[in-house]
Amino acid sequence: MEKTIKSIIDRYEGDKGFLVPMLQDVQKELNYLPQEALNLVSSFLDLPISRIYEVATFYKAFSLKPRGRIQMALCKGTACHVRGVPLIVDHMERELDLKEGETSEDLEYTFETVNCLGACALGPVLVVNGEYHGQMTISKTSRLLKKLAKESQKSEEGKS
Repeated sequence: MEKTIKSIIDRYEGDKGFLVPMLQDVQKELNYLPQEALNLVSSFLDLPISRIYEVATFYKAFSLKPRGRIQMALCKGTACHVRGVPLIVDHMERELDLKEGETSEDLEYTFETVNCLGACALGPVLVVNGEYHGQMTISKTSRLLKKLAKESQKSEEGKS
């Protein structure tokens, strides 16, 4: 891990002003910000660990807990809410056997809700690993989750 963190910091020439993009790169590499990684960032940049945690906990985009390989964010903004998001949340929680904000034990799925994704015309909107899926319904959500499960299974079979 030390080599990975050092490489990321070197890309920014150790410039402390790039702390946020550095942490974004660390999270992209490790899928979250583990304590060991934050300690290394603190050490390499000669910044107090409290400053690193201040930034890492301020932005919702950062996670101090492991996240799933498949990350899903469902918009709960007003436009999405009035178009049925509460029902979609309930459906997804049942299908994934996860509560909103949780990650599956196998680190396959993370399901979150967000206050607004800024894509109101497409609402309800579900973002899966950065890909926007608009005008979601329970049936569209079911199809998408089945597709993701198949892809996940194929991925696992390819590893063995």
